[in-house]
Amino acid sequence: MKPYAMPPPGRCSRSAAARALAVAAAASLAACGDATGPSGGADVLRVARMTPAARGVASAPTEPIVIRFDRPLDRASIVPDRSLHAFARSSGTVRGTIAFAEDDRALVLTPSRPFMAGEPVSVYLSRDVRGADGVTLGPSGWSAQFWTAARPAPAEFTPAQVLPTRPASGAPSRAYGGVATDLDHDRAADLAIVNEDTADLVVFMNRGAGFSAAGARYPLGRRASPSEAADFDRDGHTDLAVANIADGTVSILLGRGDGTFGPGQTLAVGSTPRGIAVLDVDGDADGDVATANVGADDVTILVNDGGHFRVAGRVEAGAGEWALAAADMDEDGVLDLVVGARNAQQLIVLRNDGGGAFSARGRQAAGGGPWMLVTGDLDRDGHDDVATVNGQSNTAAVVRGDGRGGFGPPAMHAIDPFGLASDLGDLDGDGDLDWLTSSYSGDWRLFENQGGVLAMTRELAPRTAASCALLFDADGDGDLDLALIDEEADEVTLMRNGG
Repeated sequence: MKPYAMPPPGRCSRSAAARALAVAAAASLAACGDATGPSGGADVLRVARMTPAARGVASAPTEPIVIRFDRPLDRASIVPDRSLHAFARSSGTVRGTIAFAEDDRALVLTPSRPFMAGEPVSVYLSRDVRGADGVTLGPSGWSAQFWTAARPAPAEFTPAQVLPTRPASGAPSRAYGGVATDLDHDRAADLAIVNEDTADLVVFMNRGAGFSAAGARYPLGRRASPSEAADFDRDGHTDLAVANIADGTVSILLGRGDGTFGPGQTLAVGSTPRGIAVLDVDGDADGDVATANVGADDVTILVNDGGHFRVAGRVEAGAGEWALAAADMDEDGVLDLVVGARNAQQLIVLRNDGGGAFSARGRQAAGGGPWMLVTGDLDRDGHDDVATVNGQSNTAAVVRGDGRGGFGPPAMHAIDPFGLASDLGDLDGDGDLDWLTSSYSGDWRLFENQGGVLAMTRELAPRTAASCALLFDADGDGDLDLALIDEEADEVTLMRNGG
């Protein structure tokens, strides 16, 4: 049975250009009816609106991030990579210039380089951000996510390169999981592939014309697989968190910014961690980690203290916590957890109550036992939805979120036997998220999004096993390509979009 969870600030200024940019980016606060704040009430600083819109799926890669508040800010409370932090899955930590506009009611982060195509971006504000009147955001801080746009493409894929993952000895590695993210700051997403049997991580560097093995292999725990990228120590370099299923642990690997990693930290989280997610649970604007532990029947919360982690608590969601993702399902300005409970065959929202506390909110039948799930706004109604593959039931489901922490009924789809992975990305570049499923005993299936309706349009055959996939712009041409991982052949096949 297989798991898969599912990547230098400038000096503050208030130029006329920044003021014009912020004014043009969105309507005035008086027109905003979606003010959010995790603590609510009149005694907290509130975020009124962000541009790009929270949960948006097609922002321009060059668009600045503009956050509007309900009152003027204390400029001194905005400290890049401390009280303000942003991370993009493929391009990494967002660095750029900070400006204030609209009488200090708007904060403008202009990235120093464009985002990569079709990548999700997370934005965090800490509890220390305050207004000019001294009122703060509250103990939970504030978080939001959005996706960048990909250019139009035919969503027809041609093999470009095959990357073997076995060590020099030729021993089977069972490649299963990984991330596509820029590890060396060259504006190209590299591949970090996790291996179950060799219990290690292998890195392939993107050299523009192709990928090459970096050489070093980094030790992980037994049956390592679910993995996420973040900048945990906020030094500008991409780090990794990997769950080790057989050991009941999580490995934290801190990147050095050159494609290598320093010595890892290993933490016990509970029996059989199958899912992993990154979110800010304590309001300090850095990435904390949560794991879904089916053997322990709970979710473990790991709090990040400057790149070093500690177990902060455990949460029970229901029978068989297996799959996991982070999204603001109730739209209160902090990320929640979406749990796939395999034994109960349910999706459950664990509402982020702040301070590391969570409470079960919405529950919905998933149409089978969730093996992996992913979140995103599939029908562009402004609310995050859930797309899950249901493992041994040979089904997949799309479940619509209602923006209040609840769900609609599942829309079921047939997939090949033993669905293992569920991934989203705008593969045809038409401004909405498409869906790719992976089935161990079958193939990869592309469901193109046609106005919120997912229709299967492509099947991609593996050499042996369609285990999982990474969706990213491999060649820098602005559309999304694929890295298809085959755990039995121990290879990653790069597929270029459009040939």
